[in-house]
Amino acid sequence: MLQELHTLPAGLAETGPRDLEAVLGGPTLIHLPGDREPTLFVSVLLHGNEPVGWNALRSLLADYRKRFGTLRLPRTLSLFIGNVSAAASGVRRLPGQPDYNRIWPGCESPPTPEHTMMQQVVAIMRRRGFFASVDIHSNTGCNPHYGCVNVLDNRYLHLATLFSRTLVYFTRPCGVQSLAMSRLGPAVTLECGKEGEKHGVDHARDYLDACLHLSALPKHPVVSRDMDLFHTVAQVKIPEAVSFGFPPGHADILLSPELERFNFRELPRGTTLGRVNTHKRVRLEVRDEQGRDVADRYFSIAQGELRLKLPVMPAMLTRDEAAIRQDCLCYLMERYDDQFPQRQ
Repeated sequence: MLQELHTLPAGLAETGPRDLEAVLGGPTLIHLPGDREPTLFVSVLLHGNEPVGWNALRSLLADYRKRFGTLRLPRTLSLFIGNVSAAASGVRRLPGQPDYNRIWPGCESPPTPEHTMMQQVVAIMRRRGFFASVDIHSNTGCNPHYGCVNVLDNRYLHLATLFSRTLVYFTRPCGVQSLAMSRLGPAVTLECGKEGEKHGVDHARDYLDACLHLSALPKHPVVSRDMDLFHTVAQVKIPEAVSFGFPPGHADILLSPELERFNFRELPRGTTLGRVNTHKRVRLEVRDEQGRDVADRYFSIAQGELRLKLPVMPAMLTRDEAAIRQDCLCYLMERYDDQFPQRQ
């Protein structure tokens, strides 16, 4: 399933995300020469409805062509263009497809041909070696721009703070690109705000330009004032058997219409996320980083309201019901100020 190329197909940089499948035919790994080695590895469109990474790269490649009259890169670039079939329809993934950012080596889901493809990508990049790995995403809900790391190493933290002072450290869900690549070298996931916002594309483009010009990643600690680090402590899902929606609809759970404004806010104990409108037992599916059921630790139902039992900070809350079903309701985070490399 994986196509590997060593030149940029003619006209590809001018091709919009919905037309990539017609040009490439499927997921494609492209290696482009540059003035410096080793390569910068970048993955885009692991989710078909998040074209921010591809649009950022298109803009950057056009800038280089305009600047030099040809495509001259300051560093070798290896580009993985992922779920082009979902991108053609503008959806996260097609029915019957696995999530392209849950099937990288280390995942727990049953093997599929797509799992094998991601293993091939990792094996190729292991042989080639890379300077850094960058996976680019956006959100369906309102979130700030932030970087995610899976290893608490100063090089990884510097790579992430080059994008944003707001960082999230997580080890689950497993099977994500950055977790697989972090076993080989510095890796980061970029979350570029809400899809469709031009600032997200511009920010990602400028970040990639900076990465291509870096000679090395610092090994010294990040200055404390330059980083706000949070730790994902749980993933929250709504079970398939539980219906949900937003007012004025009818469902087992009616979520707050103000849900998205809770993202990256430190919410106090007792904060209400929605109302429960059924007599049957309703319980969210909440798993910590060890996969343990911790729903009763974080949530309660009192007076018909779904409430927080502990102060936490959520991320990725959205009003997009399809995204909630395909991925999750949100992640819960806490400040992480102790267990990471000493800061200056």
